[in-house]
Amino acid sequence: MDKLEQFFTEGEAFLPGNPLQLRLAFLALLLNRNVLIEDVPGMGKTTLVKYFAKATGLQFRRIQFTSDLMPSDILGVSIFQKESESFVFRPGPIFGELILGDELNRGTPKTQSALLQAMEEKSVTVDGANYRLPDRFCLFATQNPRGQYGTYPLPESQLDRFLFKFSMGHLNKEEEIKLLSTGSRLELLDTLKAIISREELSVWEESIRKITASKILLSYISDVLQASRKDAEYGLSPRAGLDLLEAARGWAFLEKRDHIIPDDVQMVFPFVAAHRMYSYQSLPVHAEQSRARDFIGAVPFAKVK
Repeated sequence: MDKLEQFFTEGEAFLPGNPLQLRLAFLALLLNRNVLIEDVPGMGKTTLVKYFAKATGLQFRRIQFTSDLMPSDILGVSIFQKESESFVFRPGPIFGELILGDELNRGTPKTQSALLQAMEEKSVTVDGANYRLPDRFCLFATQNPRGQYGTYPLPESQLDRFLFKFSMGHLNKEEEIKLLSTGSRLELLDTLKAIISREELSVWEESIRKITASKILLSYISDVLQASRKDAEYGLSPRAGLDLLEAARGWAFLEKRDHIIPDDVQMVFPFVAAHRMYSYQSLPVHAEQSRARDFIGAVPFAKVK
């Protein structure tokens, strides 16, 4: 069993019913990107992120979003030291490699926006000074379904910075009975040893970058983007197109191919695009993704251009 197969096998032991979610989250981690997980409490969102932290050995930080959380609580503050008569920066919890932003939509819009620079530029600015985040930086944010008490909707500019959005999978009857008989797996994570190293993550990331896309495939992605601007109130941006291509490369990597095929694009499309196309209607995540699947299914792939 190779390292990647072991990673997913162990993950499914901790998170039964979530093989697709494990793959998507792993791709985001490999690509140094951000993930938004929307679901009701108790579905395993936190367990997924903690599993990734333990299985990779990455520096883990958790930020619990509440209505009274301030931007400085996330980014850090400059404190005046009497001895040196100068300000010293004390970094906040955003300075980690794998960040769990728990219940992101319980933070106020001002606090949510404090993450925008970190999500896009991998750096933060405090009191006019710019500070770089670690080379591998990935935000795994969770949010409760929109409309729940005490939540603030995420702005489109922030949604656009998430490579993927998904919800957790439901257990089948056999998996649920096993969970009820054995109890929560969260405590078992304390005994888990790292499976994958930082170096292996970097090697695999480089392998993804080398996966090729033919001119016909790129034309197909362009057709999808162009169609979205006609049929959806919020058409997909060029950044969304680049994200779709990057995610398709990642999916081809997991399928052990050195090139992208249309199936890769269609597979990742609902998780890359749905939250950018339909968020204004406040649809549940499953409804967003269902509409996205219907949409891309109606865009033909022309083999000859």
